[in-house]
Amino acid sequence: MRFKPLLMSAALAGLAIAATPAAAQDSASQPDNKAEAGQTVTTPDEEEEASTPFELEIAVSAVSDYRFRGISLSDKDPAFQPSITLSHESGLYGSIWASTVAENDGADIEVDYILGYAPSIGGFDLDVNATYYAYPRATDLNYWEFIGNVSHSVGPGSVGLTFAYTPKQGATVPKRGVYYAINGELPLGEESPFTLTASFGIEDNAFYDKKRDWSLGINADVEGFAVGLAYVDTSRTGGDPLGRRGLVFSLSKAFTFGF
Repeated sequence: MRFKPLLMSAALAGLAIAATPAAAQDSASQPDNKAEAGQTVTTPDEEEEASTPFELEIAVSAVSDYRFRGISLSDKDPAFQPSITLSHESGLYGSIWASTVAENDGADIEVDYILGYAPSIGGFDLDVNATYYAYPRATDLNYWEFIGNVSHSVGPGSVGLTFAYTPKQGATVPKRGVYYAINGELPLGEESPFTLTASFGIEDNAFYDKKRDWSLGINADVEGFAVGLAYVDTSRTGGDPLGRRGLVFSLSKAFTFGF
């Protein structure tokens, strides 16, 4: 969970969270006749019937260490992280994300409630949301954060920016804080299941004076499972041992339903 020095932070661990646009394909290289290419021809009416206004996603994840902006919230132990997200074709969505965390003030579970809007405008994927971090067994640690993400395709990959603002919230968050980061993804070839990821962020609030965090990882889609391995590190953490460099392994599976 977020220890006292982390109460100005925000997540979506982890996974939160701007969408990564797929690489555009060269239309000149595609067959003019899909039937000749061995593909099923879908009429406009069938496409309209196939599309659904709502989508429900249920995901389960396991990580070797729950890292939030470079800091371990699980005391460097494994964590289980389920989530459920309901989204509308307009871009509106609501999500509940949870994780096991290291015991702190009686809390060993974190639950994040997220309400957001994620449209695509002019080639940019946007995501603005309000996130409420709750600790059912230590409600005095609960707090709000407001997060904005924007990402854009660059060649076969993408680059994104994140800005998070935490307003002052009594004794839990005695001073307003900010977090800003840049991140990117790069697929390793059109036929490869592997994608390189990287991020760099700065957190400045009552508990951290411009703390830095960064990561470099590789993800892969293996038989419908998302598998990842990342190197994570921090600086300017005041000697916090939970911010020391380490490798984080992740495994997740998502199920989606349209209606």
